[in-house]
Amino acid sequence: MNGILSHGLGGRSDLPVPLWLAVYGGASAVVLSFLVLGAFWLTPKLKGESAGRPIPEAFQRLIDARPTRIALRALGVLLFAITVLAAALGPNESATNPAPTWLYVWLWVGLVLASLAFGPVWRLLNPLRAFSAGIARLTGRGRNRSAPERLGYWPAAAGLVVFVWLELVYADASKPSTVVAFVAIYSLVQVALALRYGQGWYERGDSFEVYSSLVGRLSPLGRRSDGRLVVRNPLDGLASVAVAPGLVAVVCVLLGSTAFDGVTRTQLWSNLTRGTVGFQNLVLGTLGLGWSIALVAATFIGAAHLSARMVGGSRRSKRVANPDERFVHSLIPIVVGYTVAHYFSLFVFQGQAGYILASDPFGRGWDLFGTGDWAVNFLVVSTRAIALVQVAAIVTGHILGVVAAHDRAVGLFSGVDKRRGQYALLAVMVLYTSVGILLLLGT
Repeated sequence: MNGILSHGLGGRSDLPVPLWLAVYGGASAVVLSFLVLGAFWLTPKLKGESAGRPIPEAFQRLIDARPTRIALRALGVLLFAITVLAAALGPNESATNPAPTWLYVWLWVGLVLASLAFGPVWRLLNPLRAFSAGIARLTGRGRNRSAPERLGYWPAAAGLVVFVWLELVYADASKPSTVVAFVAIYSLVQVALALRYGQGWYERGDSFEVYSSLVGRLSPLGRRSDGRLVVRNPLDGLASVAVAPGLVAVVCVLLGSTAFDGVTRTQLWSNLTRGTVGFQNLVLGTLGLGWSIALVAATFIGAAHLSARMVGGSRRSKRVANPDERFVHSLIPIVVGYTVAHYFSLFVFQGQAGYILASDPFGRGWDLFGTGDWAVNFLVVSTRAIALVQVAAIVTGHILGVVAAHDRAVGLFSGVDKRRGQYALLAVMVLYTSVGILLLLGT
């Protein structure tokens, strides 16, 4: 984004090692993890929804209690209302209105951190569920219908494209008027579709709930297939991601959009857009975002199908149908790693503006929380620490992706195909690691 919400990122000079060494080190770590897994991880170990140690039953009763659910949903409605009111009635500048920070930083980035820690929290907070449930109760609509299976996650993918385009391409994205327009239109569409298809619509149609649920698969807290809340290996949760049409698109949009965010900070992009204004920037940004998403989709889908083709002629291994859907879960840790790497400094620095500006959300000279004269503390974390977090997030995400892909491969393939069937996917993950570090920390 532009202006006050620009991402503050560490540069190559902030790394304690040369950039080339960070790239080679990251790529080598991914390759080494693959070799170690090939030697010692010979059978599937991830148990999916059957894994986990139950938490105390009293704690589960508290979490699942109706008053708890009502309180969380009420909190979501309250936060929604405050954001809309601040965006609509407050000053139309992101420097003095907290609504853009609440949407683009607290929700978009904070949702990832909250979901990693506690699971799919947006499902519990989602105010749109409350709105559609209330209307359905009053009108009797939206209770017994279900969306066509062929839709899958495609509506969520479409919503994500709109949001990331708004965030990364649209010049006035940080204006409160843009925020209130997006929130209003998105909410009306979602509620209308939920009234048509029922509350189940949000599980695959609401972009934010889908995003939270996918990231929540990596949370140490989850539910077993019998409904018990458990503490688990996060990779067990990842292995239980349900395959459906459009899921690959959702993940590729998330990964491609963060890649484009990195591209826009390169010298190449600066040279390309130098001297362009207005509509020209809009067109170039739209094409760049679309190209980034398409490139991620093409490389991953191509690698997945190449892997299946490499083992397809083996007598021991059966040909795998839709290999991109079978292995797409392995990209989710990479999405999380890229998100942390790209938005960590934004969350730390610009996130402070969310509570500083909250003291006077309507520009009336108030100081509700005593933060009116506070300023963003840019010394709370060093640029070197930011650079280290970025590299660690990218490398960790890719290593976890390799582990997830390997576990799936040893369950699908036999004999030497267990390793051979992963070569193309490994090459793509090494490529993503190297390019990700270069985009974030290069010049």
